[in-house]
Amino acid sequence: MLTLLSSRWALPSSSPQQMHIPDGFLSVLVSIVLWAVSVIVIGIALRKTGKLLGERQVPLMGVLAAAIFAGQMLNFTVTGGTSGHLLGAAIATILLGPWPAVLVITSVVAVQALLFQDGGILALGANIFNMAVVGVFVSYAIYTPLANLLKRQQWGLFVAGFLAAWTSIFVASLSAALQLAVSGTSPANIAIPAMGGIHALIGIGEGLITAGALAFVFAARRDLLSAGDIGPASNRSILVVGGIIAVVLAVLSPLASSNPDGLEWVAEEHGFIDAAQEAAYSIIPDYVMPGVSDPALATIAAGILGVAIVFSVAYGVARAEKQTSVRQTAQEHQL
Repeated sequence: MLTLLSSRWALPSSSPQQMHIPDGFLSVLVSIVLWAVSVIVIGIALRKTGKLLGERQVPLMGVLAAAIFAGQMLNFTVTGGTSGHLLGAAIATILLGPWPAVLVITSVVAVQALLFQDGGILALGANIFNMAVVGVFVSYAIYTPLANLLKRQQWGLFVAGFLAAWTSIFVASLSAALQLAVSGTSPANIAIPAMGGIHALIGIGEGLITAGALAFVFAARRDLLSAGDIGPASNRSILVVGGIIAVVLAVLSPLASSNPDGLEWVAEEHGFIDAAQEAAYSIIPDYVMPGVSDPALATIAAGILGVAIVFSVAYGVARAEKQTSVRQTAQEHQL
């Protein structure tokens, strides 16, 4: 969602832009507070997720995380030389509920920071807070009442999904702007309207992508939009179809727009781009696989590796929490 790349970190044209707040934009105090809040929310999500997940949602968590990771690599051009990309909080919330969605988005953001040096380590708490907490619960707060209000209309699902996705982007951007202001990086009267204005446009793309994804799910697997479990065979189809979609998105990642994303554009326009700090270490920086000479192939290789790792993390967390919940339930029945 929130991109940052200074000019000295320019990427090859076939590489997607980095997407998240780097170290240096937020004060240490703000970063620590947001780390603490994010850890608390993640802890609650872990406790609740195992009880909420059915067998259907376990593979779906992994597949959604992988698809969102790959989808985030595909920046789309917005206007005026800027770009945006999928956040994914709304679609994850709609298909899984808010607490599992927190873990899905957290898995994506954490892998991006730790493996791809996308977003600072100190700022990781803020990135998780903005996307996995604000993005998810804003989506839930908007989608749930609208979906109930419009449930008799077949188009109600798509309208509610679009508005939830747009609002999640817009409010998350305001959250980041407020953090910049509190950190002293940019005054509130500059950061808030600048971030809100550009992300109001980016949110349209987020809403359209979300509505399109919901239309695909509605046509192909409508059962994923309703409560209840499904059988193992259907679970396998989730893994196969979802995995194919994630890999295809990763293969398309070299087509990402090279224009700066919302936060980078605001930082350049308002003179705080140089506050960004480089990562303390480098593994697969800028979504380019080391040792692969062709830029497009290097990006595709990095994307496919990221898809596999993010899937493994989210699926592993979901499976572990589900098994823990099953054991606890069995023990309670024995007492």
